[in-house]
Amino acid sequence: MKISGNDIRPGNVIEYDGTLWVAVKTNKVKPGKGPAYNQVELKNLIDGRKLNNRFGSDEKVERARIETKDFQFLYKDGDVLVFMDSESYEQINLAEEFVGERAAFLQDGMTVTLEMHEEKPIGIALPDQVVLAITETEPTIKGQTAASSYKPAMLENGVRVMVPPFITAGERIVVDTNEIAYIKRAE
Repeated sequence: MKISGNDIRPGNVIEYDGTLWVAVKTNKVKPGKGPAYNQVELKNLIDGRKLNNRFGSDEKVERARIETKDFQFLYKDGDVLVFMDSESYEQINLAEEFVGERAAFLQDGMTVTLEMHEEKPIGIALPDQVVLAITETEPTIKGQTAASSYKPAMLENGVRVMVPPFITAGERIVVDTNEIAYIKRAE
C-alpha cells in the first residue's frame, strides 16, 4: 500500500531504498520558502542502522505489511534456537544472535511473538517479565540502608542483576526482560 511522505507516522514500517525501515520520529516542517516536508528518523529493521530523511507530500513510499505470529520456544541447539508455530505446528530455526542478549530469558514452552514480513522473521518480542530463581548473591550486611543500596545477584540462567539487600539466594524474583532488571519478589 503506497502512502504519501506526509502520512508517515512513528511506528510505521516502510520499504525504502530496497530494505525495511521503521519510523522512529517524525516532524512536519513548513519552511518560509519552498514546499512543506516530513522530517523522518528511520531505523533499519534488518541491521539497526539509523537514517534521517525528508519526505515531501508528493513522494510516495510503500508501507510494508508486517504479520505477527505466536511461536513457542522449544529448545536451543548450539547457536540455533528452535521455535514452533502455535497454529500450524511448523518449526522455525533462528540464530541466537537474532534474539540477542535476551535469548538467556527464553524458557521451554515460552510463547514469543515473531514479526514476519513475506514469511521471513524480522523481529521478536519476548514476554516483558519472567520469573527466575537466584542462585547466588552476597549476604545482607546489618546496618546497610535499604533505600539505595543494591547488590549483585546471579540468576539461574547465568544473567547478573542488581537486587535489594533483603533478597537471598534461592528466592524467585520477577525480572524485566527488556531492561534486564529486578522488579519484585515472585508470588
